[in-house]
Amino acid sequence: MSRKIVWITGATSGIGEALAKLYLSKGHQIIVSARKVELLEKIKTESRSPKDVFVLPLDLNDSNGMKEKVKAATQAFGRVDILINNGGISQRSLAAETSLEVDRKIMEVNFFGTVALSKALLPHFIDKKSGHFGVVSSLVGKFGSPYRTAYAASKHALHGFFDSLRAEHFKDNIGVTMICPGFIKTNVSINALTGNGSPLKEMDDAQAKGMSAEDCAWQIYKAIESKKEEVLIGGKEKYAVYLKRLFPSVFSRILRKAKVR
Repeated sequence: MSRKIVWITGATSGIGEALAKLYLSKGHQIIVSARKVELLEKIKTESRSPKDVFVLPLDLNDSNGMKEKVKAATQAFGRVDILINNGGISQRSLAAETSLEVDRKIMEVNFFGTVALSKALLPHFIDKKSGHFGVVSSLVGKFGSPYRTAYAASKHALHGFFDSLRAEHFKDNIGVTMICPGFIKTNVSINALTGNGSPLKEMDDAQAKGMSAEDCAWQIYKAIESKKEEVLIGGKEKYAVYLKRLFPSVFSRILRKAKVR
């Protein structure tokens, strides 16, 4: 890849932080966004090349502020080439025990916030006749799973939106890579919302044993570089996508018995 300007949301931990470090190590310039300014500044100050890092605080709950964020991002290095929509929040609660407010919050952050930011940046990509959206979904964006009803719904919705967007703007040389991680060793389960909106504050066994964030970031990097439309990342859990597609009733029986919390 030639030198790119890469904007990464959810950049202060896990996959987002690993992506920020990887793109910097490859000689690219990055814009890092998340809510916690001090952690964003840490990425910049600890970088070997602070001048190649632009800190842009962003809250995915604030859909109305996205145009101003895009203005700041495009002015930072003169353009944006890749937006990696990585920010989001997970869930660990049964549907019957989850308030509608929690369902709405998960949809607002994971879907509407991501869509609002992407739509605000879209005219910039159209004007320069190039651009790429990397969208961090999940394997549960391909199938539903217990304890993740709203989370799975938000990720399914991202596939519908961005698959459509890809078709609409193929002529503008705008690409979309849907990124579907499985179990990655991050704090996603610790920060996941429970039925009343409080964080779980526990690490899932499967997450603890999952792929490293660095290995996941490398696979994302390669997928975007090769302009893949979709990539499944993880261990054996990624084959559940094919099992669901080919043998849906068998998959349903397995899922009912699986330890997924």
